[in-house]
Amino acid sequence: MEIAVLVPCYNEELTIGKVIDDFKKELPTAKIYVYDNNSQDRTSEIAREHGAIVRFEPRQGKGNVVRSMFRGIDADIYVMVDGDDTYPVEYVHEVIKPIVEGRANLVIGDRLSNGTYFSENKRQFHGFGNQLVKNLINRLYKSDIQDIMTGYRAFDKLFVKSFPITSPGFEIETEMSIHALDNKFLITEVPIDYRDRPEGSESKLNTISDGIKVLRMIFTLFKDYKPLLFFTSWSIIFLIFGLIVGTPVIIEYIQSSFITKVPSAILATGFIMISMLSFACGIILDTVAGTHRKQFELELNRISETIAGGK
Repeated sequence: MEIAVLVPCYNEELTIGKVIDDFKKELPTAKIYVYDNNSQDRTSEIAREHGAIVRFEPRQGKGNVVRSMFRGIDADIYVMVDGDDTYPVEYVHEVIKPIVEGRANLVIGDRLSNGTYFSENKRQFHGFGNQLVKNLINRLYKSDIQDIMTGYRAFDKLFVKSFPITSPGFEIETEMSIHALDNKFLITEVPIDYRDRPEGSESKLNTISDGIKVLRMIFTLFKDYKPLLFFTSWSIIFLIFGLIVGTPVIIEYIQSSFITKVPSAILATGFIMISMLSFACGIILDTVAGTHRKQFELELNRISETIAGGK
């Protein structure tokens, strides 16, 4: 099996050489691809000196880099890891094992279960953000994934070639997880250690702005993948507002056969109409989403046959 190691990078000159050397030691036959995302330091030069295949992605953002990687690289097993040396490379054998054995399409390197992320990570609110995103997605899909946003993952060819990436930035890990859950790909988690960045290396993740982008991505994918639940939830909310505003109007009419609260009556009617429209939208879009799932399954079959034929 041909293994491709994918390393998205932006200003990682302090650590990229060690990451490449560690992978060459653990996976001597693998091809190591470093995608430089407009770095302003010597990241690409150092990567090339250490034997990596260096390519460039001009569109800023990790999601854009991963899109180019998945489109441009052909392999049987893909390992994706950040270039900041926060993920111990020696876990790679455990991470790719479920792919080799055919037990998984996506393997997640779980940093959270053994507690090393919370003890090593020095950035405020990152742990809270990870827990918030994990709980939201697990509740939405009734799943039990422990680490939604880890950057250490392995994929098989079927997952890589069937993943329609829309995220431009750090939302990409969340999109991967939701895509895998919604389309019933086989997911396996492997506990790994985590270590903080070495001194002088800075995280590119902005806790507030990127956190908002991740939550917005969850909101958008929730609407796209589960439209009936999404619009029914809004329908119930507007129905409650309509009943709260309209109940005094109804009581007044029952008691006096007359309405003096005309603005309240109009507002309540508006809320009820929006509630009914939201529910109708949910039903229609759920039918569309069901059709899309059937088409996606057929596309998966086509991709599977193509992969099998290529072998």
